[in-house]
Amino acid sequence: MNEAILTLCKQLRLAHVAEAIKEVPFTEPEEYIYQILLKEQLGREQAKIARNLKQARFIDTKTLESYQWHKDICLPNHLTKEELEQLDFIRRKENVILVGAPGTGKTHLASALGRKACERGFEVRFYRVSHLVEELEQALHAGKMKQFRSKLEKVDLMILDEMGYLPFGKEGAELLFQIISEFYEQKSLIITSNLEFSQWDRIFSDSRLTAALVDRLIHHAHIISYTGQSFRLTNALSRK
Repeated sequence: MNEAILTLCKQLRLAHVAEAIKEVPFTEPEEYIYQILLKEQLGREQAKIARNLKQARFIDTKTLESYQWHKDICLPNHLTKEELEQLDFIRRKENVILVGAPGTGKTHLASALGRKACERGFEVRFYRVSHLVEELEQALHAGKMKQFRSKLEKVDLMILDEMGYLPFGKEGAELLFQIISEFYEQKSLIITSNLEFSQWDRIFSDSRLTAALVDRLIHHAHIISYTGQSFRLTNALSRK
């Protein structure tokens, strides 16, 4: 290929045009240019999705297509699974809270919604709550809280998995409260928990902080309850 063309593509940051020149059959000049530009646009979109998925730091590759909706998943009356999967809650800066026993599919749904959000162009971050608290405490002690917060400025959706599995101290609770407060009415959260809200005092040592946190979370939230038993336990018992 003409080196001048490659040089121009690099200078103009047209990362996918050079490849498209080889792939697109020549017809009419205008149609040819149009198809090449479409290839560039598609390449950029796919690259952005790949970046979003990498930055999200999901722990698995679960998708909505593989998710099993079942009778023990109780959606609020105003919400259908089709509406949830359209991700309008992100555009409206609302929260989704998944509550139920371990092993019932909460993390799968949270991750799958997050992956679809990445594919739709949203920036997403996935955290196990205990890991997030550790990172917040490390950033605080290293004097890097400002930098940590700046990393979340462009995030549209943050997924907080396993709220309530491990308790944490006063400092960690206050740092987590600050982050959630900053997201309030500005961004969206998906939270999974094995505890009802009335039991969140087990996580946060300060009852007033707990009340304030829950108040912010549920103000603009879709609360989905899982009433069944653990899939993992059921599968293990069936094998026996």
